[in-house]
Amino acid sequence: MREEHYWPAWDHDSQATDRIPGLPQEYPPEEDALFDELLEGDRVAPLPPPPGKRFLAKVLMGTGAVLILGVLLYTVDLMLSAGEVPRGVVVAGVDVGGLSRADAEAKLRRELEPRLTEPVPVTAGDVVANLDPVRSGLGLDWSATLAQAGHQPLDPIDRIRSFFTKRQVDVVTTVDPDALVQSVRNLASTTLDHPATEGGIGFHAASDGSGVTPFAIEPRTGQTLTDVQGAANLVKSRWLDKTGVRLPMTFAPVKATSAGVHTALDTVVLPAVASPVIVHGDGADGVLQPVTIADAMQFAPRDDGGLDVRLDSTKLRQNLQPQLAGTETAGKDAQIVFAGGAPVVRPSEDARRIDWSPTFAPLMTVLTRSDGRDLQVKYRTSKPALSTDDANALGVKEVVAQFSTGGLDGPGATNVSIMAAKVNGTVLKPGETFSLLARTGSFASGFVSAPANEDGTGPSVTGGGVSQFATTLYNAAYLAGLTDAGHTPQPYYLDRYPAGRDAQAIRDDGSPVDLKFTDSLASGVAIEASSSGSTVTVRIWGTRQYRVEGDTGQRTDFTPPAVQPGPPGCLPSSGSLGFTVTDTRVLYDLGTGAEVRRDSRSTTYQPRPIVFC
Repeated sequence: MREEHYWPAWDHDSQATDRIPGLPQEYPPEEDALFDELLEGDRVAPLPPPPGKRFLAKVLMGTGAVLILGVLLYTVDLMLSAGEVPRGVVVAGVDVGGLSRADAEAKLRRELEPRLTEPVPVTAGDVVANLDPVRSGLGLDWSATLAQAGHQPLDPIDRIRSFFTKRQVDVVTTVDPDALVQSVRNLASTTLDHPATEGGIGFHAASDGSGVTPFAIEPRTGQTLTDVQGAANLVKSRWLDKTGVRLPMTFAPVKATSAGVHTALDTVVLPAVASPVIVHGDGADGVLQPVTIADAMQFAPRDDGGLDVRLDSTKLRQNLQPQLAGTETAGKDAQIVFAGGAPVVRPSEDARRIDWSPTFAPLMTVLTRSDGRDLQVKYRTSKPALSTDDANALGVKEVVAQFSTGGLDGPGATNVSIMAAKVNGTVLKPGETFSLLARTGSFASGFVSAPANEDGTGPSVTGGGVSQFATTLYNAAYLAGLTDAGHTPQPYYLDRYPAGRDAQAIRDDGSPVDLKFTDSLASGVAIEASSSGSTVTVRIWGTRQYRVEGDTGQRTDFTPPAVQPGPPGCLPSSGSLGFTVTDTRVLYDLGTGAEVRRDSRSTTYQPRPIVFC
């Protein structure tokens, strides 16, 4: 065991036996040298500082050095950049940051002056256009533009940030406000604004008519520049930007998308017009050519962006009707004709017509095929308004009443003959009402020009003289016991007719006047009308039910005629008195002889002037 050494706490020469607390009492041989060095001299050497304190001291020293360096750099930067445009400033795409005011203005002039007269690119929605800056009254205030950039910031954080960021500064524009607003408004109305275009499909027809080529009509959103003044302000601030000016627009959306249009084109329209469709009728075929199919196509956008394809059946029908007309039967009502002085029923025929709706029902499916492009015609039959059995059951077997008038001549006689032919053969069921105007139509077809009045007086008009036929027909219906459903007496009395029992069919201005009566008999009636020479006759056929008597009252309230000269070439007239008269028709039951009813009607005639030529 090696010898122990004891060290006084303050003097190595001391003989104190106190040991240094915390030190080992025995040391390995290799430590002796260390102790020898430590004990050189009169006192013990101080202990080294802890490691944590040494690190803190280094950090404080480094931070201080950085701060001192930052202050030096800030001071130098502040001195060097005094009077310059702040770093990072960009004017209309031109970087002038860090330059002196003079250099910055020179650079702006060099870069921007050529652009002062160049067209300004304007983007609005899907339209790109140009605006003339000179005509729009636009110019540039150079010094005021640079003044907007401000001065170098004093905040060190802002100065450091300026090395890494850019700041856009608007140009200061000189402007004629009225000229700019007008230029923007004109550009909007002529170029920027456009209506919405819904997607669809168009067709190019081959010059030789052999076929059609469909093409897509691309959908386009509509747009309108609603804030012209706001757009002018935006142009004023951005007109020198290299990227141009983008104006906000108000948009009108469309439903169909381009994809929806092309889907309809590829899957429906192209196959549909690739070749004709054969339409098979009974005994004849029709052909729908591609150009006809294309003309009948209609397109409707859907909310999901697709495009519906429809067919206008009316156009298809107009094309096919002439081709298939021979496969239809028009049908005929039963007619009552008068052969040998007796009524004979001419049989009716059922109508057989193409039923177009079910015929076209499978057409859309057929159009998508490349072969088997055939369509079968569907027909429907319909009964006539008056069948043969109905006509035989009407009881038209004898003349119920007849009336004739004479004195016809010239073109007036021709018109009466034409009207008689139109009315001849008319059949009424019990309760049905006859209309002369509905039966004969206007006087434009077939009638000739003649004096309006049947005695040859009055202006010459187309259809003149037909009032004589109306009066003849009215009296035949009067005597048959039919019910008056509306007629107009003639304005002047003509002594060829019973007073109070005439009817007008045409006015002096050529306009028609209607005559109506209703079949109030238990049987049906048929009208036989004929004109021969100067006479016209109307017979009412049916089953006699009444004995009819007419009673014409006394004429009253006479009005003398005026006297007036006529125009050159006129016909003289002796004129006639005006008066009022009442006619009473009495109906007696044919079987019992009892009075059934009586109808009275008063008529006032105007005086006809005395005309001398």
